[in-house]
Amino acid sequence: MSKYKLIVMVLLTVTALVFAQGNQLLTIMENELNRSFQGLKNTGKEPLYFLQYEINSEDIITISASYGTIITNSHNENRYLSVDARVGSYKLDNTHELRGSSGFGGFDFYNSSFERIPIDNDEFAIREVLWKATDGEFKKAQERIMKVRSEKETKVAEEDTSADFSKSNKEIYTGTETKATLGDTNWTNRIKELSKIFKAYPWIYNSSITITARGNTQYLVNTGGTRIVDGTNRYRITIYADTKSDDGMNLYLFRPFFSYTEDGLPSDVMIRLAIDNLINDLSALRTAPLVDPYSGPAILDNQAAAVYFHEIFGHRIEGHRQKLEREGQTFKDKVGKQILPDFLSVYDDATMQSFNGRDLNGYYKFDDEGVKSQRVTVVENGILKNFLMTRSPIEGFLASNGHARRSYGNKVVSRQGNLIVESKNQVSYDSLKKLLISECKKQNKPYGLIFKDIAGGFTATGRGGTQAFNVTPLLVRRIYQDGHEEVVRGVNVVGTPLVSFSKILVTGDDNAIFNGTCGAESGMVPVSAVAPSILTAEMEVEKKVKEQEKLPILPSPLGGAK
Repeated sequence: MSKYKLIVMVLLTVTALVFAQGNQLLTIMENELNRSFQGLKNTGKEPLYFLQYEINSEDIITISASYGTIITNSHNENRYLSVDARVGSYKLDNTHELRGSSGFGGFDFYNSSFERIPIDNDEFAIREVLWKATDGEFKKAQERIMKVRSEKETKVAEEDTSADFSKSNKEIYTGTETKATLGDTNWTNRIKELSKIFKAYPWIYNSSITITARGNTQYLVNTGGTRIVDGTNRYRITIYADTKSDDGMNLYLFRPFFSYTEDGLPSDVMIRLAIDNLINDLSALRTAPLVDPYSGPAILDNQAAAVYFHEIFGHRIEGHRQKLEREGQTFKDKVGKQILPDFLSVYDDATMQSFNGRDLNGYYKFDDEGVKSQRVTVVENGILKNFLMTRSPIEGFLASNGHARRSYGNKVVSRQGNLIVESKNQVSYDSLKKLLISECKKQNKPYGLIFKDIAGGFTATGRGGTQAFNVTPLLVRRIYQDGHEEVVRGVNVVGTPLVSFSKILVTGDDNAIFNGTCGAESGMVPVSAVAPSILTAEMEVEKKVKEQEKLPILPSPLGGAK
């Protein structure tokens, strides 16, 4: 053996020892993974060909205040285990869709199941949980693949015959383990004082200011050789307030702030300004006129546009939706074809930790299959190029691009990370408003709508129902042909995606960020979207649900108006 080869072997051995010794929990996981795999790979009717353990450690500090008093002050630490056991082969395994099943989206495989892991690194206590969870998942996998094979014999051929799983590079990464910390010990007093501001407004029925410090550490080992420890700290401040209009409609607004560092959180001056703006907007909403159902020109302000693209577009370019028989597969056969105006491009890049100096909540180093995050160009100059992929192949896209995501206990599917919309047809926001008025005149519409903020919504992507979306605006302004504006309320934005995308005329030059949490088959995951304001020739709104409860009978004990 040459001296060079010997040095390399020594270095590799030292690296492996440092990695194993440097993280006790991962070593425990690896030991039980190897034992379980060796013991089960030749047991049962179908071979266990892949096994993965993922433990998510959550350490969370939450302090919340209302009207000058603390209502929550908690510090919780938990560890959650997710086990992925695949039996059969890469070509066909137990994760295959059962076309006669029920469950989320008609796909019962995605029902949640998790185990709690001891927060102390007691080897045998942890391995006991790993052993029992593995045994349960292996048995369920054996039972399910029998159904898969039976269904293959009794149902028509599937449209997409690609494999159920693909191979991936081995990844070894030792990052930091994180804990929730608040270095400023004065946060309790700070948010107590800030929450007192709402005392002067008795017509606000509920209000709160909450700071959350969250430390998340991902521990992942699998039989492909991947070993990952990766920790991330997240900090968030949320301001919330709600009220009622005279006709009983519930109205609420919130202002979130997000950062990966405590130093990145806003100052008290900035928080006070946000509270004042929220109160002013909520006051205007309280007395705003209701909007009748409407279809016509509209502007989606930048942050609202970011939510719109996340909900309406982003979910439809997630890879598994192109394969499942129950999905509407909006874009399945549109690769290489125009699906957006030619001045728009869209990419998803979970490697981006910030955009224009602001942190992005959808950032991660590795997905939940142990694949490195990547930038994926989805649409280029209006032409569909790619999908967001896990290790589950689809026709024409056989490898993962690092978008397998889940919350603990769920099975992974392809999910968005940081969805970024770029435009080559930009104008200033003032010009965008002038173009909106011109479009109103062109269509002989008395007014257009400006959606200032959107809370979220849902989009139906499955077959057997309408391929439609419904998003919830929080703050809407009506702009008339003479240029004057007023706040209005009581509408939801509705429509179908292909028609909606085709109506986009031009965008602003004012990119903004939506940092939030998205729920789908694989649970809640942190996401971001970035977009400029957009002008659309047609946006449809319908009346939202109006509550029937009257205003409080007695005035608030704070005094003043109800």
